[in-house]
Amino acid sequence: MKVLAYLHTHWDREWYREFEIFRLRLLRVFDNVLEMLENNKIPSFYFDGQTSALEDYLQIRPEKEFLVRKLISQKKLFIGPFYTLVDEFLTDEDCFRKNLEIGLEYSRKMGCEDFIGYFADTFGHSQAVPLILKEFGIDKSIVWRGVPEELPSEFVFNDVNTVNLVRGYFNDIFATELSLEKKAEFLQGHIDKIAKKSKNLILMPVGADHLGVSTDIAEQIKRVNKLLNGYEIELSNPFEYFKNVTFEKVYDNELRDNSQTFILQGCYSARADVKRWSAKASRKLFLAEKISKQYSKNYDEVIKYAYKLLLQNLAHDGICGCSTDEVHSENITRYKKVLQIAETIIKEITLKFDKNEISDENFCGVLYVNSDKKGEVVSVKKSVDDKLFYDTLKIPVTEDFRPIYTNVVAVGLPKETDLKITETKIENSKISLEVKNNQIIVTDKVKNQTYDDFMTLVDFKDLGDTYNFAPDVNDLGNEAEIVSSKILRRGKIQAVLFLKLRLKNENFKVEVSLNKFSHLLKFRFDWINRHKNHLLQARFNLKDDVSKTCAQSMGYLFERDFDPDYNIRENLPKTRGLEAKTNTAPFQKYLWSQGIEFISDGVFEYEVFKKSLSLTLLRSIGIISNPKNPARTTPAGPPIDVPSAQLLGQNTAEFWVGFADKIMRKKSLDEVFPTVVVKNQQL
Repeated sequence: MKVLAYLHTHWDREWYREFEIFRLRLLRVFDNVLEMLENNKIPSFYFDGQTSALEDYLQIRPEKEFLVRKLISQKKLFIGPFYTLVDEFLTDEDCFRKNLEIGLEYSRKMGCEDFIGYFADTFGHSQAVPLILKEFGIDKSIVWRGVPEELPSEFVFNDVNTVNLVRGYFNDIFATELSLEKKAEFLQGHIDKIAKKSKNLILMPVGADHLGVSTDIAEQIKRVNKLLNGYEIELSNPFEYFKNVTFEKVYDNELRDNSQTFILQGCYSARADVKRWSAKASRKLFLAEKISKQYSKNYDEVIKYAYKLLLQNLAHDGICGCSTDEVHSENITRYKKVLQIAETIIKEITLKFDKNEISDENFCGVLYVNSDKKGEVVSVKKSVDDKLFYDTLKIPVTEDFRPIYTNVVAVGLPKETDLKITETKIENSKISLEVKNNQIIVTDKVKNQTYDDFMTLVDFKDLGDTYNFAPDVNDLGNEAEIVSSKILRRGKIQAVLFLKLRLKNENFKVEVSLNKFSHLLKFRFDWINRHKNHLLQARFNLKDDVSKTCAQSMGYLFERDFDPDYNIRENLPKTRGLEAKTNTAPFQKYLWSQGIEFISDGVFEYEVFKKSLSLTLLRSIGIISNPKNPARTTPAGPPIDVPSAQLLGQNTAEFWVGFADKIMRKKSLDEVFPTVVVKNQQL
């Protein structure tokens, strides 16, 4: 049987080493690849489905651009379609589309026209991805992690022809110092396993993380072919494989089965601070681009630059939180730059509006507006009128600094208010929350349905690493107690109840805010984390066992089924090479179950168990890959200490909860994340 082998390197821009260190390695690796391609020592090279690594290379080696273009035109070098290889569950639809847009534009400028949606190392695959690939004219993809056992090598994934790399992309056998006989023995077993899933042709990657191509690779393959039984390896490219195989099996669900490969689902909650920065930066940059187009302001190049910074952080080892402390420190610096750009664009445009202009007349809800005049005040700080910052003919002086108030304003709502608040209760005509008998009691006033002990904080030990949460089988968790409640702000537009909770000798400040005529309660948690190696969740107690949820992924809503009785503590793996199944899952912004909707601002993970649904607020852990992780019986990366991943010190988490019989995603998200401009300000 013919084995088509393609040469590649999987290039994490940053992971267990920082970006510039890996880039210097990239120079050595790709210098060699170009030399081998130019001199016909290898037929082709597949550059990992992303263009950012090539851009990084050409910034240092600009004299190589002509050669790169020539090799692309000769179909020896394949690049794109993505700018970076982003995680599919922690990246929203706007960033994913922008990733393709930027990557394809660069690839085509360099002369490449052949594209595969390449996801060789992504930690599971969203069923939204093929739908977006088709928008960009891409009709084929390559995946690995998350594919269930019953699927063959070739299948149709949500209407896109897809190849499963049965044994993964990591195959560095030709780079080892083993004897030729040992290499052939390994390859025989390796290819046998791929053949069981394949038909008349086998696809085999040759390469690994940050790995160059062996200078004698063609000669090695020629010699090893003489020792293989029933197979002949031919150096080729993935496109030839797609031309010569058929796709029959249809599969339309997400690919998050971890029975065959690790999907490393602990990454949904590792380094919660990075996730919060990402959510905020993505939302603000999307808004900056939207209003710049709406008002015909030319910020295209600076927005593209900002998106590149953001997408560099969304490469899976970045947004997943499984890199070194130094890498994630650089991530946060990039996020801050993105926000500086986005907020400046928004200000420069909106400051030119008339005093009371509202850009979306259909908006109905609450906004926050900065002013030197008092309204219904949320906060105050000493600053300068924005016009002085953005007028190039003026500069602020000491006398210009004065109190600037952040006021809450209602747009499109009745003038009267339906808000009521006491020291222990906050409510309007749709929803109420009461603190009573050390419980948080929430009532759906529309349906007259009350949830006793609706929400509590729960803390568990974590024996895992940044890739996987691992429980202590004897740990049943510690629950918070309510210490006090009081009125923080009594307003006609917005009221806020302040709760103090205590858990493991830590105090949690909880602000519960409610807007007039809103069906959503907003929870904001502020606390100082003083403990290591633990998992903190906000647990919600529902009426029935949670067997189904509807969660947002890249702008689409997908239903998930759960076994509410499944308990990870009773199912930790005993055999090498396995990863524990969990009842945790990712979501982006919106989650719905049993008539209750959850909207997050940087919380990406939830867990189901019996009648409870829990949002993960913090996972405090101090090692990238723990070789003794009881939830994963082999390493997933280097065992590097990462003390910053413990997230000691100040932490914040925000989310909204409300009642909605029908799934109200758009209406609810518009209420929480309004994309309107009012009174020279934006929220």
